Amino acid sequence: MIGAVRKKENLHIVLWLLKDFGWIMNFQVLALVMAVPTLFLAGQLCWMTRGDKSELHHNVAVLCWITANVVWMSGEFFYNDGIRHLAAPFFVLGLLILAKFYLISYISTARKKD
Repeated sequence: MIGAVRKKENLHIVLWLLKDFGWIMNFQVLALVMAVPTLFLAGQLCWMTRGDKSELHHNVAVLCWITANVVWMSGEFFYNDGIRHLAAPFFVLGLLILAKFYLISYISTARKKD
């Protein structure tokens, strides 16, 4: 399972870089086309790592981050950057998911030491 996840993660990085390259170079078709498999693969990684709490939380945070990027990118392409505020909740959600995970991990570790 770890090998399969690692291969998907590596492919995910390539797709993500292509999406961001299209975004930064204003190649709208490339960016939008690459957004679809990037989001799909992020979701697939969440599903594949659902049995490992740490991996799952981090992958869900990444999914939130990429979703925010796609919203932000789409706003720049089509709405004169007027919908950036709609991306913020996805960033915040990703941060909250990780904060929850690390807080629970910290509390759990602290209780074991007592």
